[in-house]
Amino acid sequence: MLSEAEDVVGLGSIFVLWAALMWRAAPALRRPAQRGLWLTVLAATIAITLFQPSVVTWLITDGATAHLVSLTRNVLGVLSAGLVLLFVVDSTRSRRLQTTVIAGLALAMGSLLVLDRFGIEQSGSQTALQGPADPSTLYWLILVVSHLIGDAVAVVVCWDYSRRADDRDLVWSLRLFAAGSVLAIVFWSGYLLNLCFHTAGTLPYLSLVISVHGLFRAASLLVPTATAIARSTSALRTTWRLWPLWRDLVVAVPQVTLTRPQRSRIQDVLRPRSPLALQAHRQTIETYDAMLELQQYVRPDAYEQALLRARRAGMYGDRLAAAALAGALDQARRAKLGGEPPSVPCPLPGVDRGSTVTLLAIARMWPSVSGPAPGGAGLLRASRH
Repeated sequence: MLSEAEDVVGLGSIFVLWAALMWRAAPALRRPAQRGLWLTVLAATIAITLFQPSVVTWLITDGATAHLVSLTRNVLGVLSAGLVLLFVVDSTRSRRLQTTVIAGLALAMGSLLVLDRFGIEQSGSQTALQGPADPSTLYWLILVVSHLIGDAVAVVVCWDYSRRADDRDLVWSLRLFAAGSVLAIVFWSGYLLNLCFHTAGTLPYLSLVISVHGLFRAASLLVPTATAIARSTSALRTTWRLWPLWRDLVVAVPQVTLTRPQRSRIQDVLRPRSPLALQAHRQTIETYDAMLELQQYVRPDAYEQALLRARRAGMYGDRLAAAALAGALDQARRAKLGGEPPSVPCPLPGVDRGSTVTLLAIARMWPSVSGPAPGGAGLLRASRH
């Protein structure tokens, strides 16, 4: 059961990692601030991929040796740990610290290669699929300590910097990266215990930990994408909900809008004339401006009459207030379209604040309280020009 979960999570994590890397490659490589994170996750992804038993078996079947796969994984793992440190110290702008990390990284990778070569020549030892390329204690210590140092520093610095950063995307990227580093510390600490006490029974659990660590690394890359999707979804929802109210009001007060309404809100959503976020913002402002303009056509008793009708319909709370505002605006709209002259503005409660929440609440009640406008044919022609 554990073995099946390990395989599923492991393969799932590398699929998500590679997908995240490809998706974020172009924007990340164009921006120096994101390039380091992308390269760090790339090195970790290759190492994690080479850790999966099914991948290792496939490579061996295709002609590679277990020793070569293991050595490649371990060297790239140390490279990943070094890139983590470089990514972290990059924020300090310390040239000396960066040089020290690069020198330490080169020394650690070179030591692994030398020890591996020495071990093969001396002992000709065979290698387990998920073990070190050479059983020497020094080889293991260099490998494990490199990872522990890199990930421990990443946890401390990323978490500390995330508490001081103002960019929400950066905050979550750093925190997810730190969470992945915590799991990496658990993994390499477990491997260190296995080295000292030969606790081989923990290896399947450690494989699961390193796979989940990969998901956190992928998530740290995808934070900007998730934010963009959330903003687009919010803009789409705003545009969809606001459209009937916006369409009716800007037809009555056409001077407040930059573009005429399309025939349906499906067209407005599927064929937007501007990016969704800009369209939602523009329609919100135009709806608010139309509401302010229509206050010149609100009868003094319109709000109270609409409130009374809403109470009789069984509405209460926020729905009652929104229905009353929608009813008063509908009366003003029909008065404007019917050619009645403007009078002294009759302010409606809550409209002066221009809250998007208020506008959406009114839009939600609009279809049920709005009546037919005078001159339907004229209105249809007006909506097309």
